[in-house]
Amino acid sequence: MKEFVDFLGSHSPYNQLAIEDLELLAGTVEVEFFPQGHEIIKYGAKGIDHIFIIRTGSVEVSDRGRVVDVLASGDTFGHVAVLSGLPAAMSVAAAEDTLCYRLPDPGGVVRDPTKLQFAHYSTLAARHRLIAAGGVTSRMDKQTSSYMKELLWCSPDHTVREVAENMTAGGFRSVLMWMGNALGIITDDDFRSKVATGKVALDAPAHLIASTPVYTMPAESTMWNTYLRMVRQGIHHMVITGSNGTPVGVVNVLDMAAADVKHPLVVRSAIAAASSLKELKEAAALLRPTIVELWDADVSSMQISAVVAAVVDSILLRILDLEDKTQLPGVEQSWLVTGSMARSEPLPGSDVDTAVVWRPAIPRLASDTASPMAASRVFVQDLESSGLQPCPEGANASSPLFNKSLVDWERSIDNWISRPDVPKYLVLAAVAADSRALNKPALGAFMKTYLVERAGENDRFLRSMIRSALSERPPVGFVRNRVIERLGDGKRSLNLKESGLRPITSLARALGLRAGDVGGSTFQRLERAEAAGMLTRNEMETLKSAFTLYHSLVTDQQVAALRRGSSPQLSITPERLDPLTRRHLRDGFRETAIIQERIANELAAQQR
Repeated sequence: MKEFVDFLGSHSPYNQLAIEDLELLAGTVEVEFFPQGHEIIKYGAKGIDHIFIIRTGSVEVSDRGRVVDVLASGDTFGHVAVLSGLPAAMSVAAAEDTLCYRLPDPGGVVRDPTKLQFAHYSTLAARHRLIAAGGVTSRMDKQTSSYMKELLWCSPDHTVREVAENMTAGGFRSVLMWMGNALGIITDDDFRSKVATGKVALDAPAHLIASTPVYTMPAESTMWNTYLRMVRQGIHHMVITGSNGTPVGVVNVLDMAAADVKHPLVVRSAIAAASSLKELKEAAALLRPTIVELWDADVSSMQISAVVAAVVDSILLRILDLEDKTQLPGVEQSWLVTGSMARSEPLPGSDVDTAVVWRPAIPRLASDTASPMAASRVFVQDLESSGLQPCPEGANASSPLFNKSLVDWERSIDNWISRPDVPKYLVLAAVAADSRALNKPALGAFMKTYLVERAGENDRFLRSMIRSALSERPPVGFVRNRVIERLGDGKRSLNLKESGLRPITSLARALGLRAGDVGGSTFQRLERAEAAGMLTRNEMETLKSAFTLYHSLVTDQQVAALRRGSSPQLSITPERLDPLTRRHLRDGFRETAIIQERIANELAAQQR
């Protein structure tokens, strides 16, 4: 009995129940085993009166033979038919040997059934879930420790020749050494760049070719997080540490990633090696085929977004390194990305929004705004010449709206917050909330931290931000080949960025401001809103699933455009959507609208 209570109480929606109701529900549990391939629920089955909760294993949910969802431990199925009394709209079969808890309708068992807000399986199936049973995604979700290799150590006083012989004999690609309190690493690349070129002799001490700092990741981190950090840092080796921070192993990109996901590091290395803006443009051109390659390898759209954001960061930082005209004597500048790039969730065809905050190190330059503006124009021009797309709507560091001294940003933010009735100011506040520093992080973080601090002192501004977010409503659905908007208008195309992604990102941002933290991605903001009690667990998961669905569909379309060599578009023609995808979209729109309506009603009640 205790095992049932503990398991149910750790999974949604049962974790919303009081302990007394959990015990009542646990008392009805029957344990049932299904071998792989067994059809647990048949399509069209009538009179289903029990629900199933997966204890171990997984099941596939199918619509007329097509797998539309994969459910695993803690997921519930069968509840749609039980709660509606209708025949089963989907079939469910064991994808592997699966153990389930079988329960009667919980609404007739617990004393407070309103706490049970079930998610609708098969309505928001995301691409990464459909491939979760194998392939690149599941492999990259494993712990890094499963791929790490044994460490080879040497002394700083060993000769380069001795280190090379030991690495060759043991088949190692790297060796570690302690140089005082600092950790150093020697890799194949160090031999190529420092020894093969004649810069360091074979009989010289090995510490002369060692590289520092050494980047580390904890053993429990996922392969994907480790891999993404390697892309961001432009390195091919990552040292893995144990619970006490001591090195316990090392991973090489060749060990951890198949050929189909090695390309981002090739791009990153080419960017780092570019010695001119012309070479940088050639390196940046590798990004588009990389996106196509990752998508073909079944990497999820959200993971691809993280890679794109990391590579774009490296391009922009390389522009700053190569372009002298962006550097101003006596002026400290922090260059920022804003929008989806700042949240690390850009689409393949996303443009790059930028801003800059600066402060003079020399007081006499305090009023010299022309020099920072000139530097920003050069920066944005170089960004465009490298193959990236600046914001066509003007959200660029070369605009006076997004190029200010620290003092002027402070004044602007004070003005926005004091006048939340001006729609333009709410838009500018959203830009500041969605900002991330490329360099000088202490200076670059000012906009966001000051905005959050001042917003927390003005409830009228926070309510205005939430109302503005709630005004961005998703469509109602489809009638034939037209998209039906909330007010009844019909359109022949569906812009999923405006109609699907933006309502969720705007709501997550507004709730993040109210929670006092707008850092990170849309998912992280939704999770904080749930932790702060502004969203239920079910609402948070629904919005995340809907966002993933929309993001995946747009990515799929834009990758197809990249493959053809055409410009990626945001609009989808309804007539090209199959019935199942339409159903998924319609459910996502409906669930998002229900959540928006609930928040709007609460906001109105608070103002009475």
